[in-house]
Amino acid sequence: MTNSSGSEERALPDPGLSEIMGERHGLIGLTYRLLGSLTDAEDVVQETYTRWYALSQRQRDAIESPGGWLTTVASRICLDLLGTARVRRERYVGEWVPEPVPAGAQWISGRWGAGGATADPADQVTLDESIDMAFLVVLDLMTPAERVAFILHDVFRYSFAEVAEIVGRTPPACRQLASSARRRIRASQSAGAPAARRAHTVRAFKRAWEAKDIDALIGLLAPDVTAVGDGGGLVSAALHPVEGAERVADFYAARTDAMRGVELLERTVNGRPGLVARVDGAPVSVLAFDVEGDRIRRIWAVLNPAKLRPWHTS
Repeated sequence: MTNSSGSEERALPDPGLSEIMGERHGLIGLTYRLLGSLTDAEDVVQETYTRWYALSQRQRDAIESPGGWLTTVASRICLDLLGTARVRRERYVGEWVPEPVPAGAQWISGRWGAGGATADPADQVTLDESIDMAFLVVLDLMTPAERVAFILHDVFRYSFAEVAEIVGRTPPACRQLASSARRRIRASQSAGAPAARRAHTVRAFKRAWEAKDIDALIGLLAPDVTAVGDGGGLVSAALHPVEGAERVADFYAARTDAMRGVELLERTVNGRPGLVARVDGAPVSVLAFDVEGDRIRRIWAVLNPAKLRPWHTS
């Protein structure tokens, strides 16, 4: 296109582009917590932006809070996806574990959200706590509406009036949904352990595992420990949870025979001390742990290559 002087006319940049794209990290943080999958979260955010730019300029200009619009649309897409997740999981080979994420991602922590919710501080969950693997596993037991209401209100501080617009329920109904979700969380929570003790326990597990020391492994595991593996049918993994200290110790000790050439590294997994197994520098498994006192209550091992993509650059 040329102007009257014949010179080429350059398209002016969208003045709101940087503001709109600045919401991306926060949207991924929200959608990951809603879905438990970074891959799905990125797809949802991409679809959200596609819908934004499908609007006419007049429609976009009429939106008072673009960030709020993006959050609403992304949350509603997640709500729909959660509604079909159970059917998709029924076709999944073996156990399904939320996608583990490494430390350092910009959207894991930091302040983001509406900030306008009023609630008892005891009912609020920090952004770091909300990516804990044990926390995400419990979220999978909730109904889609419970999960969305709880995450938006208790984690991202949206008021129940705002949540109601997104979920399509009344504010009192959303309050009940969040309350029900909160009870599920409290019923599943362990006493936990200080970060340094968690790290020490995971390090001791690593050493005992490498040494194939069954007695040491049993001593680090709670009597009712559960170990879950997620291979997605793409790599070898236990199809069902392994339960009990002796069985879990035997299971991991037996796997040392297949660990030749495997490098075990201590890494932060979903905000907690964990382990990453690598072969020739590439991740083949990520392990997350739930530690109570000096004992490991639960182990989640993710071996599905599709869920290890973020660990190739971590």
